[in-house]
Amino acid sequence: MIQNLKTVAVALLTLLPASVTVAQENLTSNTAGAGTAVGLTATALVEYANDRGIANIQLKDGQTGTNYTQALAEGKIDIANGPFILPFLLSRGAGPYASLGKEKGAELGANIRLLYPYTLSIFSMYAYDAKGIKGWSDLKGKKVLNGPPRGAATTNSRALIQLFGGLKVDADYESVTVNWNQAASAVIDGTADVAVIPVAFPGPRVTQAGAAGAMTMYSLPKDTFESEAAGKLLNKPGSVAYAIPADDVRAGLGDGWSVMTEDDMFRGMAVTGGDMVNKSMDEELAYQLTKAHIENLDSHKKLAPFMASLNFGVLDPKVAGLCGPNPVKFHPGAVRAWEEAGYNVADCAKP
Repeated sequence: MIQNLKTVAVALLTLLPASVTVAQENLTSNTAGAGTAVGLTATALVEYANDRGIANIQLKDGQTGTNYTQALAEGKIDIANGPFILPFLLSRGAGPYASLGKEKGAELGANIRLLYPYTLSIFSMYAYDAKGIKGWSDLKGKKVLNGPPRGAATTNSRALIQLFGGLKVDADYESVTVNWNQAASAVIDGTADVAVIPVAFPGPRVTQAGAAGAMTMYSLPKDTFESEAAGKLLNKPGSVAYAIPADDVRAGLGDGWSVMTEDDMFRGMAVTGGDMVNKSMDEELAYQLTKAHIENLDSHKKLAPFMASLNFGVLDPKVAGLCGPNPVKFHPGAVRAWEEAGYNVADCAKP
Protein backbone atom coordinates (compact mmCIF):
# COMPACT_ATOMS: atom_id res chain seq x y z
CA MET A 1 0.00 0.00 0.00
CA ILE A 2 2.79 2.42 0.97
CA GLN A 3 4.65 1.64 -2.23
CA ASN A 4 1.51 2.36 -4.25
CA LEU A 5 1.09 5.75 -2.54
CA LYS A 6 4.71 6.64 -3.32
CA THR A 7 4.14 5.73 -6.97
CA VAL A 8 1.05 7.94 -7.15
CA ALA A 9 2.90 10.86 -5.51
CA VAL A 10 5.76 10.60 -7.99
CA ALA A 11 3.30 10.45 -10.87
CA LEU A 12 1.51 13.59 -9.69
CA LEU A 13 4.77 15.51 -9.32
CA THR A 14 5.74 14.67 -12.89
CA LEU A 15 2.53 16.33 -14.09
CA LEU A 16 3.43 19.71 -12.51
CA PRO A 17 4.86 22.38 -14.84
CA ALA A 18 8.63 22.56 -14.80
CA SER A 19 8.48 26.15 -13.50
CA VAL A 20 6.61 25.18 -10.35
CA THR A 21 8.65 24.32 -7.27
CA VAL A 22 7.66 23.44 -3.75
CA ALA A 23 8.44 26.11 -1.16
CA GLN A 24 10.76 24.14 1.08
CA GLU A 25 12.79 27.08 2.41
CA ASN A 26 11.73 29.10 5.43
CA LEU A 27 13.70 32.36 5.51
CA THR A 28 13.83 35.36 7.82
CA SER A 29 14.20 38.93 6.59
CA ASN A 30 14.61 42.32 8.29
CA THR A 31 14.06 45.79 6.89
CA ALA A 32 13.53 49.34 8.09
CA GLY A 33 10.48 51.58 7.70
CA ALA A 34 7.35 50.42 5.91
CA GLY A 35 6.51 52.46 2.81
CA THR A 36 10.15 53.28 2.08
CA ALA A 37 12.18 51.87 -0.82
CA VAL A 38 13.70 49.19 1.40
CA GLY A 39 10.36 48.38 3.02
CA LEU A 40 8.54 48.04 -0.29
CA THR A 41 11.34 45.99 -1.81
CA ALA A 42 11.49 43.62 1.15
CA THR A 43 7.71 43.14 1.08
CA ALA A 44 7.78 42.57 -2.67
CA LEU A 45 10.44 39.87 -2.36
CA VAL A 46 8.21 38.03 0.11
CA GLU A 47 5.48 38.02 -2.54
CA TYR A 48 7.78 37.09 -5.43
CA ALA A 49 9.30 34.19 -3.50
CA ASN A 50 5.93 32.93 -2.35
CA ASP A 51 4.29 33.16 -5.79
CA ARG A 52 7.11 31.17 -7.37
CA GLY A 53 7.31 28.61 -4.59
CA ILE A 54 10.90 29.58 -3.83
CA ALA A 55 10.60 30.23 -0.11
CA ASN A 56 8.40 31.37 2.74
CA ILE A 57 9.96 34.61 4.01
CA GLN A 58 9.08 35.84 7.49
CA LEU A 59 9.60 39.62 7.35
CA LYS A 60 10.09 42.03 10.25
CA ASP A 61 9.94 45.71 9.29
CA GLY A 62 10.64 48.80 11.38
CA GLN A 63 13.96 47.29 12.48
CA THR A 64 17.29 49.09 13.01
CA GLY A 65 19.75 48.59 10.17
CA THR A 66 22.79 48.70 12.43
CA ASN A 67 21.49 45.74 14.38
CA TYR A 68 20.15 43.56 11.60
CA THR A 69 23.22 44.03 9.40
CA GLN A 70 25.27 42.40 12.15
CA ALA A 71 22.61 39.72 12.60
CA LEU A 72 22.81 38.94 8.87
CA ALA A 73 26.59 38.64 9.03
CA GLU A 74 26.28 36.33 12.04
CA GLY A 75 23.81 34.10 10.19
CA LYS A 76 20.97 34.86 12.60
CA ILE A 77 18.73 36.05 9.74
CA ASP A 78 18.77 35.16 6.04
CA ILE A 79 18.00 38.41 4.19
CA ALA A 80 18.36 42.10 5.02
CA ASN A 81 18.36 45.33 3.08
CA GLY A 82 19.90 48.69 3.78
CA PRO A 83 22.77 51.03 2.96
CA PHE A 84 26.22 49.77 2.01
CA ILE A 85 27.79 52.00 4.65
CA LEU A 86 26.75 49.51 7.35
CA PRO A 87 28.62 46.47 5.95
CA PHE A 88 31.57 48.82 5.32
CA LEU A 89 31.65 49.96 8.95
CA LEU A 90 31.13 46.39 10.13
CA SER A 91 34.05 45.15 8.05
CA ARG A 92 36.25 47.83 9.66
CA GLY A 93 34.97 47.27 13.19
CA ALA A 94 34.21 50.99 13.20
CA GLY A 95 31.39 53.34 14.17
CA PRO A 96 28.52 51.41 15.79
CA TYR A 97 30.58 48.21 15.48
CA ALA A 98 33.71 49.50 17.23
CA SER A 99 33.08 47.25 20.23
CA LEU A 100 33.56 44.18 18.00
CA GLY A 101 37.13 45.13 17.16
CA LYS A 102 38.74 45.20 13.71
CA GLU A 103 39.48 41.48 13.50
CA LYS A 104 35.97 40.32 14.42
CA GLY A 105 34.43 43.06 12.27
CA ALA A 106 36.43 41.99 9.23
CA GLU A 107 35.42 38.38 9.80
CA LEU A 108 31.72 39.24 9.99
CA GLY A 109 31.78 41.78 7.15
CA ALA A 110 33.13 39.13 4.79
CA ASN A 111 29.95 37.09 5.30
CA ILE A 112 27.62 39.51 3.48
CA ARG A 113 26.69 39.07 -0.19
CA LEU A 114 24.46 41.12 -2.52
CA LEU A 115 21.44 40.02 -4.52
CA TYR A 116 20.63 43.37 -6.18
CA PRO A 117 21.52 47.04 -5.62
CA TYR A 118 19.39 50.20 -5.78
CA THR A 119 19.26 53.77 -4.54
CA LEU A 120 17.62 53.82 -1.12
CA SER A 121 16.98 57.55 -0.90
CA ILE A 122 18.54 60.98 -1.42
CA PHE A 123 19.82 63.15 1.41
CA SER A 124 18.39 66.64 1.19
CA MET A 125 17.11 69.49 3.34
CA TYR A 126 13.52 70.70 3.61
CA ALA A 127 11.51 73.04 5.82
CA TYR A 128 8.24 74.95 5.97
CA ASP A 129 8.45 78.27 4.14
CA ALA A 130 7.18 79.93 7.34
CA LYS A 131 10.53 79.10 8.99
CA GLY A 132 12.25 81.61 6.68
CA ILE A 133 15.25 79.42 5.94
CA LYS A 134 17.22 80.63 2.92
CA GLY A 135 19.73 77.83 2.45
CA TRP A 136 22.25 75.43 3.96
CA SER A 137 24.23 78.17 5.69
CA ASP A 138 21.11 79.49 7.41
CA LEU A 139 20.79 76.82 10.10
CA LYS A 140 22.67 78.54 12.92
CA GLY A 141 20.61 78.38 16.09
CA LYS A 142 17.98 76.18 14.46
CA LYS A 143 16.61 72.83 15.62
CA VAL A 144 17.66 70.38 12.91
CA LEU A 145 16.25 66.88 12.47
CA ASN A 146 19.30 64.70 11.77
CA GLY A 147 17.68 61.27 11.87
CA PRO A 148 17.31 58.49 14.45
CA PRO A 149 19.20 58.47 17.75
CA ARG A 150 21.61 55.82 16.44
CA GLY A 151 22.71 55.03 12.91
CA ALA A 152 24.50 56.10 9.74
CA ALA A 153 21.78 58.54 8.65
CA THR A 154 22.43 60.92 11.54
CA THR A 155 26.19 60.82 10.94
CA ASN A 156 25.65 61.62 7.26
CA SER A 157 23.25 64.45 8.05
CA ARG A 158 25.69 66.16 10.39
CA ALA A 159 28.57 65.75 7.92
CA LEU A 160 26.52 67.36 5.13
CA ILE A 161 25.58 70.33 7.32
CA GLN A 162 29.21 70.84 8.33
CA LEU A 163 30.50 70.74 4.76
CA PHE A 164 27.70 72.56 2.93
CA GLY A 165 26.59 74.89 5.72
CA GLY A 166 29.82 75.36 7.63
CA LEU A 167 28.07 74.54 10.91
CA LYS A 168 28.93 72.06 13.65
CA VAL A 169 26.45 70.02 15.64
CA ASP A 170 25.69 71.33 19.15
CA ALA A 171 28.05 74.28 18.77
CA ASP A 172 26.05 75.96 15.98
CA TYR A 173 22.67 74.21 15.92
CA GLU A 174 20.55 71.90 18.05
CA SER A 175 20.41 68.33 16.83
CA VAL A 176 17.02 66.62 16.97
CA THR A 177 16.95 62.82 16.76
CA VAL A 178 13.81 60.67 16.69
CA ASN A 179 12.87 57.24 15.41
CA TRP A 180 11.94 57.12 11.73
CA ASN A 181 8.25 56.63 12.43
CA GLN A 182 8.28 59.96 14.32
CA ALA A 183 10.29 61.94 11.74
CA ALA A 184 7.36 63.51 9.88
CA SER A 185 5.65 64.47 13.14
CA ALA A 186 8.83 66.13 14.42
CA VAL A 187 8.77 68.52 11.47
CA ILE A 188 5.00 69.08 11.54
CA ASP A 189 4.73 69.83 15.26
CA GLY A 190 7.80 72.08 15.37
CA THR A 191 10.06 69.76 17.34
CA ALA A 192 12.48 70.49 14.49
CA ASP A 193 12.69 73.67 12.39
CA VAL A 194 14.24 71.89 9.43
CA ALA A 195 14.99 68.32 8.33
CA VAL A 196 18.24 67.10 6.82
CA ILE A 197 17.40 63.45 6.19
CA PRO A 198 16.97 60.97 3.32
CA VAL A 199 14.01 61.75 1.06
CA ALA A 200 12.32 60.55 -2.10
CA PHE A 201 10.35 62.50 -4.70
CA PRO A 202 7.75 62.04 -3.32
CA GLY A 203 8.39 59.93 -0.25
CA PRO A 204 6.04 59.15 2.63
CA ARG A 205 7.70 61.54 5.09
CA VAL A 206 7.81 64.55 2.78
CA THR A 207 4.26 63.90 1.57
CA GLN A 208 2.94 63.83 5.12
CA ALA A 209 4.81 66.99 6.13
CA GLY A 210 3.94 68.82 2.91
CA ALA A 211 0.23 68.28 3.50
CA ALA A 212 0.46 70.58 6.53
CA GLY A 213 1.84 73.66 4.73
CA ALA A 214 4.00 75.09 1.95
CA MET A 215 7.53 73.71 1.99
CA THR A 216 10.86 74.09 0.18
CA MET A 217 13.40 71.42 -0.77
CA TYR A 218 16.98 72.74 -0.90
CA SER A 219 19.58 71.51 -3.39
CA LEU A 220 23.18 71.18 -2.25
CA PRO A 221 25.13 74.33 -3.26
CA LYS A 222 26.73 73.80 -6.67
CA ASP A 223 30.22 75.19 -5.97
CA THR A 224 30.74 73.07 -2.88
CA PHE A 225 29.10 70.06 -4.56
CA GLU A 226 31.78 70.16 -7.27
CA SER A 227 34.67 70.53 -4.80
CA GLU A 228 37.23 67.87 -3.94
CA ALA A 229 36.04 67.72 -0.34
CA ALA A 230 32.45 67.10 -1.44
CA GLY A 231 33.62 64.41 -3.85
CA LYS A 232 35.11 62.48 -0.94
CA LEU A 233 32.04 62.85 1.26
CA LEU A 234 29.40 62.20 -1.38
CA ASN A 235 31.13 59.18 -2.89
CA LYS A 236 32.18 57.38 0.26
CA PRO A 237 31.00 53.78 0.82
CA GLY A 238 27.22 53.74 0.88
CA SER A 239 26.63 56.91 -1.11
CA VAL A 240 27.17 58.60 -4.48
CA ALA A 241 26.81 62.15 -5.77
CA TYR A 242 23.31 62.64 -7.16
CA ALA A 243 22.10 65.22 -9.68
CA ILE A 244 18.84 65.30 -11.66
CA PRO A 245 16.83 68.04 -13.40
CA ALA A 246 15.15 70.25 -10.83
CA ASP A 247 11.91 70.04 -12.80
CA ASP A 248 11.81 66.29 -12.13
CA VAL A 249 11.97 66.97 -8.41
CA ARG A 250 9.25 69.62 -8.65
CA ALA A 251 7.03 67.26 -10.60
CA GLY A 252 7.58 64.50 -8.07
CA LEU A 253 6.90 66.65 -5.02
CA GLY A 254 3.81 68.26 -6.49
CA ASP A 255 1.83 71.34 -5.51
CA GLY A 256 2.75 73.13 -2.32
CA TRP A 257 6.47 72.55 -2.79
CA SER A 258 9.27 74.83 -4.02
CA VAL A 259 12.74 73.69 -5.05
CA MET A 260 15.71 75.98 -4.35
CA THR A 261 18.77 75.59 -6.59
CA GLU A 262 21.18 77.89 -8.44
CA ASP A 263 20.42 76.45 -11.85
CA ASP A 264 18.21 73.82 -13.50
CA MET A 265 19.76 70.89 -11.61
CA PHE A 266 18.97 69.49 -8.19
CA ARG A 267 21.90 68.04 -6.21
CA GLY A 268 21.96 65.70 -3.26
CA MET A 269 23.70 62.68 -1.82
CA ALA A 270 22.20 59.36 -2.86
CA VAL A 271 22.26 56.55 -0.33
CA THR A 272 23.14 53.30 -2.07
CA GLY A 273 22.48 49.80 -0.84
CA GLY A 274 20.49 46.73 -1.70
CA ASP A 275 19.05 43.41 -0.64
CA MET A 276 21.76 41.25 0.92
CA VAL A 277 22.13 37.70 2.20
CA ASN A 278 24.66 35.67 4.14
CA LYS A 279 27.34 34.13 1.92
CA SER A 280 26.30 30.69 3.18
CA MET A 281 22.98 30.90 1.31
CA ASP A 282 22.61 28.10 -1.21
CA GLU A 283 23.69 29.22 -4.69
CA GLU A 284 20.49 28.05 -6.34
CA LEU A 285 18.32 29.79 -3.75
CA ALA A 286 20.19 33.10 -4.22
CA TYR A 287 19.81 32.64 -7.98
CA GLN A 288 16.06 32.06 -7.74
CA LEU A 289 15.49 35.06 -5.43
CA THR A 290 17.48 37.36 -7.70
CA LYS A 291 15.81 36.02 -10.82
CA ALA A 292 12.40 36.70 -9.27
CA HIS A 293 13.42 40.31 -8.64
CA ILE A 294 14.79 40.78 -12.17
CA GLU A 295 11.72 39.35 -13.85
CA ASN A 296 9.49 41.70 -11.82
CA LEU A 297 11.54 44.88 -12.41
CA ASP A 298 8.91 46.68 -14.50
CA SER A 299 6.15 46.16 -11.97
CA HIS A 300 8.56 46.73 -9.08
CA LYS A 301 9.28 50.26 -10.29
CA LYS A 302 5.55 51.01 -10.11
CA LEU A 303 5.09 50.01 -6.47
CA ALA A 304 5.22 53.71 -5.50
CA PRO A 305 5.68 56.99 -7.43
CA PHE A 306 9.29 57.36 -6.29
CA MET A 307 10.46 53.82 -7.08
CA ALA A 308 11.09 54.48 -10.78
CA SER A 309 13.85 57.00 -9.93
CA LEU A 310 15.80 54.68 -7.61
CA ASN A 311 17.93 52.86 -10.20
CA PHE A 312 16.48 49.36 -9.87
CA GLY A 313 18.19 47.17 -12.45
CA VAL A 314 21.22 49.48 -12.75
CA LEU A 315 24.51 47.68 -11.99
CA ASP A 316 26.91 50.47 -13.01
CA PRO A 317 29.28 50.70 -10.01
CA LYS A 318 29.27 54.52 -10.18
CA VAL A 319 25.48 54.60 -9.82
CA ALA A 320 25.03 51.60 -7.55
CA GLY A 321 27.94 52.46 -5.24
CA LEU A 322 29.73 49.16 -5.86
CA CYS A 323 33.45 48.31 -5.88
CA GLY A 324 36.17 50.58 -4.53
CA PRO A 325 36.08 50.61 -0.72
CA ASN A 326 32.64 48.96 -0.65
CA PRO A 327 33.34 45.42 0.61
CA VAL A 328 29.99 43.96 -0.50
CA LYS A 329 30.17 41.63 -3.50
CA PHE A 330 27.37 39.83 -5.34
CA HIS A 331 26.41 36.34 -4.27
CA PRO A 332 27.50 33.82 -6.95
CA GLY A 333 23.86 32.90 -7.49
CA ALA A 334 22.99 36.55 -8.06
CA VAL A 335 25.81 36.92 -10.59
CA ARG A 336 24.39 33.98 -12.52
CA ALA A 337 20.89 35.47 -12.50
CA TRP A 338 21.99 38.91 -13.67
CA GLU A 339 24.29 37.64 -16.41
CA GLU A 340 21.70 35.13 -17.59
CA ALA A 341 19.29 38.07 -17.95
CA GLY A 342 21.79 39.93 -20.15
CA TYR A 343 23.25 42.36 -17.60
CA ASN A 344 26.93 43.15 -17.16
CA VAL A 345 28.27 42.50 -13.67
CA ALA A 346 31.53 44.35 -13.06
CA ASP A 347 34.40 42.04 -12.19
CA CYS A 348 35.18 44.14 -9.14
CA ALA A 349 31.70 43.36 -7.76
CA LYS A 350 32.03 39.59 -8.20
CA PRO A 351 33.00 37.38 -5.25
